[in-house]
Amino acid sequence: MESIIMLVLMFGIMYFLLIRPENKRKKKAQEMRDGIKKGDTITTIGGIIGRVVSVTADTLVIETSEDRVRMELAKWSISTVGVQTADIPEKKKKEEKTEEPAETSEKQD
Repeated sequence: MESIIMLVLMFGIMYFLLIRPENKRKKKAQEMRDGIKKGDTITTIGGIIGRVVSVTADTLVIETSEDRVRMELAKWSISTVGVQTADIPEKKKKEEKTEEPAETSEKQD
């Protein structure tokens, strides 16, 4: 009897720590992809940034530059709506700006 209770308890813990958060994340990503409309700026999982020109059930067409270069993409390849930036904390950004590169003034003859 105790082993059954422990087994059920372990499954419950795994469900709430692993399965449930993953399902929420997938649902949120799907809602974001379904909410894309013409004119939105998107970033793909490959890092391509473009403006949405047309949307169908499974694909969308984006323009990637001023020259009207168009690409057709599958909806699952969309990472974010908007331009995705690097996730570098502000503190590190400030430290990088204040550091000066070491100068090498050796002359090679």
